[in-house]
Amino acid sequence: MSKKQAKLGDQIRQAIDDSGLSRYAICKACNIDQGGFHRFMAGKGGMTLANFEAVAELLDLRIVAGGNPRHVAPKGKPGPKPKAKVKP
Repeated sequence: MSKKQAKLGDQIRQAIDDSGLSRYAICKACNIDQGGFHRFMAGKGGMTLANFEAVAELLDLRIVAGGNPRHVAPKGKPGPKPKAKVKP
């Protein structure tokens, strides 16, 4: 693989930043602790799967497998097609 793929957490942080919603609004809408959310956004902590799911639902995100470095894509938009692995 020639390009390094961004980690899922980094991709979700980018999707949150790109959403145009304030972090406060996301925390309130998803019932997420603001301190923990801000630590996650600063790269100093993680989030629970339940919180990831709540944010993904709020932002209408889905995870798409493939070679594109940005795998988190809004629902309804086509994601990258997975590259087929052929064994010789």
